[in-house]
Amino acid sequence: MTRRPVVRRLGALLAAGALASALVAAQVSDGPPSQAAAKRGYLPPVQHVFVINLENKGYDRTWGSGSAAPYLSQTLREQGTLLTQHYGTAHNSLPNYVAQISGQGPDPQTQADCQTYSPFVGAGVVPPGHYVGDGCVYPSAVPTLPGQLSAAGLSWRGYLEDMGTACRHPQLGALDDTQQARVGDQYAVRHNPFMYFASITGSPSCAANVVDLTALGSDLGSIKTTRNLSYITPNLCHDGHDSPCVDGEPGGLVSADAWLRQWVPVITGSPAFRKDGLLVITFDESDGPQSDSSACCGEGPGPNSALPGITGLGGGRVGALVVSPYARPGAYSTTAYNHYSLLASIEDLFALPYLGYAATPGLARFGLDVYR
Repeated sequence: MTRRPVVRRLGALLAAGALASALVAAQVSDGPPSQAAAKRGYLPPVQHVFVINLENKGYDRTWGSGSAAPYLSQTLREQGTLLTQHYGTAHNSLPNYVAQISGQGPDPQTQADCQTYSPFVGAGVVPPGHYVGDGCVYPSAVPTLPGQLSAAGLSWRGYLEDMGTACRHPQLGALDDTQQARVGDQYAVRHNPFMYFASITGSPSCAANVVDLTALGSDLGSIKTTRNLSYITPNLCHDGHDSPCVDGEPGGLVSADAWLRQWVPVITGSPAFRKDGLLVITFDESDGPQSDSSACCGEGPGPNSALPGITGLGGGRVGALVVSPYARPGAYSTTAYNHYSLLASIEDLFALPYLGYAATPGLARFGLDVYR
């Protein structure tokens, strides 16, 4: 018996309510991490999470039969669980990345990809932990997933292709000169969410935790040197953003697929992944409201932007693939997820409280539709 019918039958049972009470309990966190963890006993013992973000492709372009990324859409897809209803939370790129590590919703400047590296000017906090205001670099008081991990004695690292200098970002108030790729430098600060939190950029550990992609290979050499969270961003060509690229590569899904073919086996072949790893590959947003988008123009939850609904589908349908020794190979899930769901699901694995819109009541978090 193949795994796909098993997952279909499980979906039918869920729809019938056979597991409803278990899943409701699993998605509620109303106490400290120890209490929350006790409610999430179905979770696998994952201790090493890897997240790869690609750029600006709707679900059908990536996962459809005519995909220009056969390694991702066919070879890797058979190794993991495809989340067919995973959505971005905003247009343009930056607020999607910010959502994944903080649960903060978009504001006008992040929606515009922060052409100027401006400070965030706030006017208070509203439930569920959303900071009201506008700007790019959040003050140190705004909590982040890296801060949670460090406080819990866990490790993290961001790996950014072409960043070169560790913790590289513009001066506060300066124009962002990485908005366009250059030959030999296709790094984009707006695809590096760690640079938009003063708690990270102002820390002496920033240079140790936000590094060039070239450090990933050696870090994966042993379990001891592999961080609990590895957040990986290719450059503007290899993430599929540019097409063609300034260095002559084709870009788009073709170059993204070639990059994945090079790097994913390094991750999945590492001791930490084989022991207790989980890899999520997704896209920041779809390529426009006319293609796989459920809402137009970059809406996202919160008082800083218009409200498309609590599910936050403003970035369009992109899909996500979960590969892990604990995931179901060749399976799929039709549960509606978004980037806040991804954050909450990572927090679940490490028994951390939910941040920002990851705490939205009713928000789906990875469950028995994803894990064995």
